[in-house]
Amino acid sequence: MDRLINEQRDFFRTGATIPADFRISMLKKLKNKIEDNRQKIYSALEQDLGKSNFEAFMCEVGMVQSELSYMIKHTRKFSKEKRVHTPLHEFVSRSFKKPSPYGNVLIMSPWNYPFLLTLGPLADAIAAGNTAIVKPSAYSPATSNVIEELIKECFDEKYIAVVTGGRKENAELLNKKFDMIFFTGSQAVGKEVMRHAAEYLTPVVLELGGKSPCIVDSSAKIKLAARRIVFGKYLNCGQTCVAPDYVLCDKSIKDELVKEITVQIVKQFGENPLQNKNYGKIINEKHFNRLIGLINNDKVVCGGNYDAGALRIEPTVMDNVSWDDAVMGEEIFGPVLPILTYDSLDDVISSLQNKQKPLAMYIFSTNKKNIKALTSRLSFGGGCINDTIIHLATSEMGFGGVGESGMGCYHGKDGFNAFSHTKSIVDKKVWLDLPMRYQPYNSFYEKLLHIFLK
Repeated sequence: MDRLINEQRDFFRTGATIPADFRISMLKKLKNKIEDNRQKIYSALEQDLGKSNFEAFMCEVGMVQSELSYMIKHTRKFSKEKRVHTPLHEFVSRSFKKPSPYGNVLIMSPWNYPFLLTLGPLADAIAAGNTAIVKPSAYSPATSNVIEELIKECFDEKYIAVVTGGRKENAELLNKKFDMIFFTGSQAVGKEVMRHAAEYLTPVVLELGGKSPCIVDSSAKIKLAARRIVFGKYLNCGQTCVAPDYVLCDKSIKDELVKEITVQIVKQFGENPLQNKNYGKIINEKHFNRLIGLINNDKVVCGGNYDAGALRIEPTVMDNVSWDDAVMGEEIFGPVLPILTYDSLDDVISSLQNKQKPLAMYIFSTNKKNIKALTSRLSFGGGCINDTIIHLATSEMGFGGVGESGMGCYHGKDGFNAFSHTKSIVDKKVWLDLPMRYQPYNSFYEKLLHIFLK
């Protein structure tokens, strides 16, 4: 690791990564390599998470290709200096902002979307002109191996390198000095990343998780809400950081909503989801057992069955859940959907304001007043109105958390900015030098300065 870091630091100092042409050529090279190895990537994602080719493309490979295409198109523009207004007291100067890469960055990615959440940030890091060490998750070994193979074939390790392994390798990397760290994962590990980064005052972007609420009021289109909630909740077997963690609905429409969610589960996954070849699996036995422990069979109104050998759990709905239930004590991160109710929207706002800030929030409503109140008064990373998940599927908007769900954001221009430091520079001309700032001071210059600084 020391050798890799030192070689990358030396390579960055040569200035080779600075020209926009170099960055764009590297982005194109990676994009072509992914396209040439698409089937291999699909096979790895199926092996690790049971993902179908369609889901693997929709949620991972296609989104990485989209981010790469966006960066190929915009990197030249993003990397240019931007002139800004120069105030009168800085007369005969040019003021500008200059985006500059941090240098040698570390990207640590999770297992739930192992391809997307590794190569997506890497595309932004390359576009911004950095060198990078990538550390994929040990929990998704097939995909990690493919990522390592692709990057080795695509780049010299003094530019982009992959370090595989588990906790030991994670700990070793975090003890090293990087110029920036990008981490996606749990809150617990995120705290460790930030603690280690503080030793070197290293800037971090943390993409964490949390219990993302899905609020359904009495004005919602119930059938459409149910359809979209089921899609967002059970995608990737619920192992999505921005999945609706639970539904909080107006008690007057609860029974209708639960009925429609049950109907939609059958429509989307069939009568026997455990036999659906397009329905994924839980990543490993540890997480499978944790999820089974969160299911209260007395409150299950749909699903609840599982296949321990295949690490599969049916899309499950639990009704009459309270905040005191075990399933509400942690981020679920699996195919279990608790249903809670509320009496008034003010109660919802008051309750959620006292909880940790989630990575996402979803609102199903046609009441503009309710939508405005929820989006204005509650703090959350991002979200959707009358849909789920889709807010992260664009390079035109940044994606990130707030408070306990993370800090910083990426995707598109925000991703370029996340991996860049913007220098503020004044280019002062040499043919005129106003004397007012120099001692000895006098009253005339003081009055003049007051005029300039108004």
